[in-house]
Amino acid sequence: MRFFSLLCLAAFAISKAIAADPAAEMASFSVFNNINVAELAKGEPKVAHGQGLSGHFISAQSCFVVAGVPARVSEALRQWNPARHSELKVMIHSDLPGSPSAANFSRLSSAPDNSAVRALVNATQKLSSDLQISKEEEKKFASVAGATTMSGPVAAAWADVLSARARAGRASQPSYSHTAQNVRPSEELNSLLSANDKVGRQFSGILGGRGEMFWELLTADEMGVLTLGSSYRRSGSNGTYQAADALFYASGGYYAGLTLYQMWPVDVGGRPATLVWRGDYISSAEVASLHGIERVASESALMRDISKASSLFRRDTGPVR
Repeated sequence: MRFFSLLCLAAFAISKAIAADPAAEMASFSVFNNINVAELAKGEPKVAHGQGLSGHFISAQSCFVVAGVPARVSEALRQWNPARHSELKVMIHSDLPGSPSAANFSRLSSAPDNSAVRALVNATQKLSSDLQISKEEEKKFASVAGATTMSGPVAAAWADVLSARARAGRASQPSYSHTAQNVRPSEELNSLLSANDKVGRQFSGILGGRGEMFWELLTADEMGVLTLGSSYRRSGSNGTYQAADALFYASGGYYAGLTLYQMWPVDVGGRPATLVWRGDYISSAEVASLHGIERVASESALMRDISKASSLFRRDTGPVR
């Protein structure tokens, strides 16, 4: 019993040491080992391939230091609008109320008339197999034949689809039965969260409730894509915070997406700062057929996008001086 008690005390001491050292805690569930917080604060975000995933999942991880305590950084994440930066290829980003209606998607009528939006309109008009909608939702696009722009019947039809899916919420999304795969986006999202055991344990229960919903019009593979998502955040012990953005619907390009954030308070040169770990996970049919160098290239493209987004968020929020 005395030996067992000593083992318990040793385990407790180790767990307390990890909890007191943000870099050590990050190393316990991520790909980043031996991070020097002071050095990281001086440079650009570090971005790396995530722990190996198979099938139609890919992932990437990043870490960086930003000014301010985690509570402030968590709030900055909640308010940050990627559409302010054209290089991120997000044309519209908008919050949604608790009970969305078609009127909440009125900005679709004034979407940019560019090649990506025209590609989405063309796919909608032809009911392309690339569209991720249900059999029932196909009927909503009966009135868009001959349409060449997003405004008018195309915008109205998509507003109906998006508002109904937003009201259904993350856990009750209709399947993508218009496509041969008949994919259920909620199952894809749950699979992303459990794809890595260590990360899954670190963020267990993060996707509780409806979260704060938002929608976007973005460009993916040179085509306009409409998405629905929910943001979550919660405080932890010792001033830490966690956040998550769960993309539970996409009109094309990928099935679902998940971005996780862990934030720790750190001191850099006597100033309060936050060490941020970010993990990005994507479920996509396009990835399933990739192997070897092609799969690495796909993850590298994801890493470049993450590097841009993390750098811009850090610049907007305030790097440590």
